[in-house]
Amino acid sequence: MRFDAAVLREYEGPFAVEEVVLDTGPAEGEVLVRIAGCGMCRTDLAVRHSAGRSPLPAVLGHEGAGVVVETGGPDTGLNPGDHVVLGFDSCGRCPTCLIGAPAYCDSFASLNLFGGRTEHTARFRDAAGGGLAPRWFGQSSFAAYAMVRARNAVRVDPSLPVELLGPLGCGFLTGAGAVLNSFGAGPGDTLAVFGAGAVGLAAVMAATAAGAVTVAVDRFPERLALAERFGAIPLRAAPAGLADRIRALTGGGVQYALDTTGSAPLINDALRALRPTGHLGLVARLRTTLPIEPGSLDRGRRISHICEGDAVPRLLVPRLTGLWQAGRFPFDELIRTYPLADINEAERDCEAGRVVKPVLIP
Repeated sequence: MRFDAAVLREYEGPFAVEEVVLDTGPAEGEVLVRIAGCGMCRTDLAVRHSAGRSPLPAVLGHEGAGVVVETGGPDTGLNPGDHVVLGFDSCGRCPTCLIGAPAYCDSFASLNLFGGRTEHTARFRDAAGGGLAPRWFGQSSFAAYAMVRARNAVRVDPSLPVELLGPLGCGFLTGAGAVLNSFGAGPGDTLAVFGAGAVGLAAVMAATAAGAVTVAVDRFPERLALAERFGAIPLRAAPAGLADRIRALTGGGVQYALDTTGSAPLINDALRALRPTGHLGLVARLRTTLPIEPGSLDRGRRISHICEGDAVPRLLVPRLTGLWQAGRFPFDELIRTYPLADINEAERDCEAGRVVKPVLIP
């Protein structure tokens, strides 16, 4: 079959929407999904700075959602017509997958970031016959269609706006999962969120839904206004005294902190803002050595990396859509839609901070 997709051919080049070819239908355990919408995530854009480790040319996109059009055998658990949100890839066989932690799959990097699966790699190509890197994050959903493993697809209520649901598979999943899974935050708990982008604001919404008291830190007033609307105490990032201000606002510090920025100074502010035995979670990829200031990790404080919100997507995605239906997780207010043809404009707006979460509509 032939369909349109956004192809990235050079690390510093633009996306080009062009015709691509999928030579075969779903293999056993796979489903073919017609993409209704795909979120643009910072991880997609980070390919440009991957030092060549992510192979090109490639069709990126890993926050897809759509409708199943064909299944590969009776054991997928899905049927044509099912509405699905697509998640990250995992092997399903390694020790961490087997204990219900697929985000820490032994093969996570190779499957999702650095080349994808080795099966059926020759079936996806451009119109001239040139090969395309197989399945970015198990999806390659900057396209009209995506071939995915059924284990990566989460069935959702068909009454939901499926074109907007894709970010629940990564960005919103990560922020909400950090609060609900990694921290287990509940009524009366205190949380500081550093960075009010898509992940940070999803964390704010989840914390509010859980009954936690949240401080949101950012340098952009418009992002802080959103955080306040979703229930957080807004706090402008400043060069000095940030941890002291958080401690004053929360009666001595927070139990949990989530950093989405990867900024060493802010990470140290987050550590200083923690109460004894507090937990700081990092979701941003660190690109340099992280210096920890003396005393920051004393009194039982700890720091950990959080991948994909410690989520099993088939458990957390329905929980988040249920919260949305109840008016308690208004993620749709963060979304601006763009035609797939305008993918380069969406990237510019994302990089400039003019939009929180772009969603591309094929």
